[in-house]
Amino acid sequence: MDLSRVAAHEPVAVTDEQREAAVLVPVIEHAGDPHLLFIKRADHLGEHAGQMSFPGGGREPSDDDLLQTALRECREEVGMHTDAVDVVGRIDDIRTVTRYSVRPFVARVPDQEWIPDGREVAEIALLSLTDLMDLDNYESERRDHPHYGDIRIHFFRVDGFTVWGATGRMLAQFLELATGWEMPAQVDRVVDPDADFPV
Repeated sequence: MDLSRVAAHEPVAVTDEQREAAVLVPVIEHAGDPHLLFIKRADHLGEHAGQMSFPGGGREPSDDDLLQTALRECREEVGMHTDAVDVVGRIDDIRTVTRYSVRPFVARVPDQEWIPDGREVAEIALLSLTDLMDLDNYESERRDHPHYGDIRIHFFRVDGFTVWGATGRMLAQFLELATGWEMPAQVDRVVDPDADFPV
């Protein structure tokens, strides 16, 4: 893993959506190997319920900037000790179907005891970078999306969890920058716009 490529990356900014949000991509040395921390969103949440995501959320008026948004949400959602976080850079902003622009910050984060906020977080998952890079755990599909047009959707399946959607897009770019991971040239399938997602 080489986070200097993340640090050198000039991220694409999205500034014309209705709402702003930010997430942290936490890189953690766990059990001797690099892992990424994800949360599984609680099933009762209205937006993206039950999905895997990086910790983060919507910007509040009290947040000085989007990095403060990401760090505040990490404290609230997983009890992260944000005074020990080392932010190394950003990957590209993305748009979501819920009309957010999401800014992902990449950071080295010391391992600690993680405390899920039961109101928003059903589970915390530390997933091995090696497993996330394994193409046996990856598949993708192409579909005509009602908001984005023709898109490729990524699915990473590790330890019983499936990372996909907006988080899957962030993860694919992170892996390409930080590890040299290459997604297969061909998708696994092309599906109709209204096909169910295979999760």
